Amino acid sequence: MPRRRKTPKEPEEGSRVDTSTEGQAAQPGPSAPAVHPSPALPSGTSAPSPASDRTSVPPAAVSPAPSPIQHPSPRRIGGGVQGQGPGQAFAQGQGQGSNEVSSDVSLGRGRGMGGGDRGSGRRGGRGRFNNQGLPLNAPVYNAPGTFSPHPEQFQGPGGQEFHEAQPQSYGPPPPMYVRPSTRAPQQTMPLAARPMQPAGRGPSYLGPSHGGSPSVQVASPSSSYGPGVTPVEYQFGTMVLGAPGAPGPPPMLGPLHDPLTPRQELPPTPPPLSSKGVRFPLRPSKGSNGLRCIVIANHFYAELPDKDLHHYDVAINPELPSKGINRAVMEQLVKLYRESHLGTRLPAYDGRKSLYTAGPLPFQSREFEISLTDEEDGSNQLRRARHFKVVIKFAARADLHHLGEFLAGRQADAPQEALQVLDIVLRELPTHRYSPVGRYFYSPDLGTRRPLGDGLESWRGFYQSIRPTQMGLSLNIDMSSTAFIEPKTVIEFVKDLLRKDLNRSLTDADRIKIKKALRGVKVEVTHRGSMRRKYRISGLTNQATSELQFPVDDNGTMKSVTDYFRETYSYTIRHPALPCLQVGNTQRPNYLPMEVCKIVEGQRYSKRLNERQIAALLQVTCQRPRDRERDIMQTVHHNAYHQDPYAQEFGIRISNELAQVEARILPAPRLKYHDTGREKECLPQVGQWNMMNKKMVNGGIVQHWACVNFSSNVQEKIARDFCLELAQMCQTSGMQFARDPIVPVKTVRPDNSEKALYQLCEDVNRRTKGKGLDLLIAILPDNNGSLYGDLKKQCETVLGVVSQCCLTKHVFKMSKQYLANVALKINVKVGGRNTVLVDALSRRIPLVSDKPTIIFGADVTHPHPGEDSSPSIAAVVASQDWPEVTKYAGLVCAQTHRQELIADLFKEYTDPMKGKMFGGMIRELLISFRSATGQKPLRIIFYRDGVSEGQFSQVLLHELDAIRRACASLEEGYQPPVTFVVVQKRHHTRLFASDRRNTDRSGNILPGTVVDSTICHPTEFDFYLCSHAGIQGTSRPAHYHVLWDENSFSADSLQSLTNNLCYTYARCTRSVSIVPPAYYAHLAAFRARFYMDLESSDTGSATSGIGANRTQVTGSTAARTNRVAGNTAVRPLPPLKENVKRVMFYC
Repeated sequence: MPRRRKTPKEPEEGSRVDTSTEGQAAQPGPSAPAVHPSPALPSGTSAPSPASDRTSVPPAAVSPAPSPIQHPSPRRIGGGVQGQGPGQAFAQGQGQGSNEVSSDVSLGRGRGMGGGDRGSGRRGGRGRFNNQGLPLNAPVYNAPGTFSPHPEQFQGPGGQEFHEAQPQSYGPPPPMYVRPSTRAPQQTMPLAARPMQPAGRGPSYLGPSHGGSPSVQVASPSSSYGPGVTPVEYQFGTMVLGAPGAPGPPPMLGPLHDPLTPRQELPPTPPPLSSKGVRFPLRPSKGSNGLRCIVIANHFYAELPDKDLHHYDVAINPELPSKGINRAVMEQLVKLYRESHLGTRLPAYDGRKSLYTAGPLPFQSREFEISLTDEEDGSNQLRRARHFKVVIKFAARADLHHLGEFLAGRQADAPQEALQVLDIVLRELPTHRYSPVGRYFYSPDLGTRRPLGDGLESWRGFYQSIRPTQMGLSLNIDMSSTAFIEPKTVIEFVKDLLRKDLNRSLTDADRIKIKKALRGVKVEVTHRGSMRRKYRISGLTNQATSELQFPVDDNGTMKSVTDYFRETYSYTIRHPALPCLQVGNTQRPNYLPMEVCKIVEGQRYSKRLNERQIAALLQVTCQRPRDRERDIMQTVHHNAYHQDPYAQEFGIRISNELAQVEARILPAPRLKYHDTGREKECLPQVGQWNMMNKKMVNGGIVQHWACVNFSSNVQEKIARDFCLELAQMCQTSGMQFARDPIVPVKTVRPDNSEKALYQLCEDVNRRTKGKGLDLLIAILPDNNGSLYGDLKKQCETVLGVVSQCCLTKHVFKMSKQYLANVALKINVKVGGRNTVLVDALSRRIPLVSDKPTIIFGADVTHPHPGEDSSPSIAAVVASQDWPEVTKYAGLVCAQTHRQELIADLFKEYTDPMKGKMFGGMIRELLISFRSATGQKPLRIIFYRDGVSEGQFSQVLLHELDAIRRACASLEEGYQPPVTFVVVQKRHHTRLFASDRRNTDRSGNILPGTVVDSTICHPTEFDFYLCSHAGIQGTSRPAHYHVLWDENSFSADSLQSLTNNLCYTYARCTRSVSIVPPAYYAHLAAFRARFYMDLESSDTGSATSGIGANRTQVTGSTAARTNRVAGNTAVRPLPPLKENVKRVMFYC
């Protein structure tokens, strides 16, 4: 027989809530006020604690908690009895139940089985019960006194009917939903003894997992609204209400659903086994919510040709890696043989191995010999001729019929080859005219060159892509600018780069900077008259030109470079102190003095830009909507597609008019603020609002804080005044923020930051008797180099301190708006909550409020160009409060360089001592959600950022499978329905208002503008949403594409949910451009690079976010090397301190 544990008694009426930093569990008294008038606070909401949710709660009235009510028990079916407790096994025929805990979070339902007769005459089958011992379709007790019966009988699996109990009225509901158990739950016996943590104090301890893994210590943001909320303790899957030792049996908390709308529990759809089996969800319908309007999109209708397209394989011998040379070879071939051997066909070539024609060539296979003069060798008279053999062989026909069927919605699979052919055809002429860079084309003729500094300049260009849409084929055109190397002498380039006199000798740092900037750049020599031979720079010599010698014969006779140029070319070296450029291969290097080389025009700069160059490029790129629309139209007219010989050859006609698209403007959601403020609710206007007359819905507590000043320009008095103003703003906004720092402001040299921070924390620990800092304020120089990253890494992975950095320029300005924004960031970093959706509190969000829902965000950031050895960083965040969905815990991991699939979503491995073990970010965040809310997620919404269309199938297959396995590892049969949505920002669709009355002050479309027709996918579930107001430039709407949907979202419900979530971003009082979970994941991944890199980039930013690090399963697994494809070892990131990972410190 299973043993019973003694359970804490129920809280007594009239006890008080203790809102002190000690966070002791206590209950609301009759005189305590209600913090929020809204009902539906989440069951399992934890009390404030110094380590998690430090909340400042002003006094307010709470209605006394009613006495426990005895509710009618649901009738048993046949001889079966209900399963006992959460996550227990089936209770078989005669009521023999099992008490084994199937997982460390017990994510399960108790079930009853039986085969008795019913009055209807139906026999047999299974009666399913939830973890409160109630049938799955039984009436729901929203709260004592708010019983809502279903009007009809419900038929359970196997043909059994569940009859409803009679409705009763018990008076006003308390401020949370409780579903009482019909009998005292039998307590499960822990498999490993752990002390129960007091409610609201630090992490909960969870028992051993299903696979034998050890206990997991989980710390994550918890939910607290102050008085009137019953804290929840959680141990080994059993939730207990009230403080330890309180009288009375604990009621069980369970999943909630709409009592008037029974939702049938369907088994999850099995994920596809391969990309061939992937079928993305069809569009359920077009949305109807919002104010209808017309917008203009940068899409141009392309008429589908009726030509018979043929595909030919091309083999060029010798093979060349350069697409440019391949194109030159094919261009020469077409010039020589079009009228004869090619049957007058004008083919389109992709630059590699594919050739396409609008009809058959007069042969199946043919070999051609082509001679091409080398432009990089000698003068016009002395250039070498290079000979190539080209074999053209028929491969297949590209059927456009299937493309037409796909566009009409009669075929599911997009014929990618036909789309690729049309794209190649329309790219052929721009490739000859301009400098192609992927799908972009740049030219000085398309706009004015603008200097970017350090030897770079911006070129104007455009993006072009053919896309299948609801209106048919569409040509997407957008404007672009990028950095090119200025065509100047290398000496001038180096002067601009170093900004110093080149008559002086170079330092080692100068040499490294020059080598990094010039490696791979093509130059031409200027000392040989008309012979402008071209070379590609491979390196830089270690010696100066005056010291450099090379052998001139087999006897080892040496000659200096300066003597060689004087004797051979009668040229005297003017900069003998500079090193030479090294060209050619390393086995037979050639040396060229910098002063005889000039950079060839038209070379894109692909390396990382510095801050000044980025700012200059953004200034050039940033265009108001009307200006961008005008330039797009000018580009289309300049390209003259109606005169394009390739488009004419293939029968493609492009419209000259921008597409007009039906759109809707979704309303902004109402936001909830604290009842003690003048404004308790707020309705944003044009995507923005402010904190005037408002208080944070949960103000954090900062008792011990300190300030370190790293800026030599900021005097200590100015630093003290700034901190006092910031503390005052935090208090005004609703936080409990100590007026004075725990230690005086310290001014520290940046090169002494590590030691100074360590000594500061030691001093604070002595003064606070080990409690430590709640917050560190750091004043940084405006150009702080690696200081910002070094400080964040030390605070979060070594010292365990939450920090807020402020730049010197903001300290001097001390504007109220800046201080208010910083206060918002500080509040969520110390465990508070700024605002929540009113609809979330009142449980009115479709497919979120009806049952516990967890919302994930995921992103992968890759190293900058040129960082070939750096790993990619994957980040996953997940909501930790329901139904508010405002707080997010985050995890990060390092993985293979430029790998897009997230490797660490789920891990299964064998420990030599402990056997099979489970881990991974999804699993740990599910556990964290259960620990924070007291409920297991019954629905998963997954927003995935950073995935291109070509990776949709691959990402879905891998990551949906990881989600499934993570859920199954927690409990057998636990498979909550999943909705998987890709978020894209790196697309090129722009929307312009056709009516100026539907614009914001920047001239952009209004926030909430959504488009799900005309330019969207012909059949699949996608939409464009502009959820933010434009500040400068042209707003870019986010593109959301649903890859998997087991929750059966309608277009309106998913669009409204996504739009509303964009108003809950914690760092500002504006709606943001992408859904916050995806935004937070991006911030988390970006922050993790500071933990990894020895030298942070030259981008010190006081507003960059932080990503939570990888939660440890055990001490050994945190240091375990992550091995990925190819057995490549990726160095793990340093673990975060426990008290840091409990809060949203990445904001």
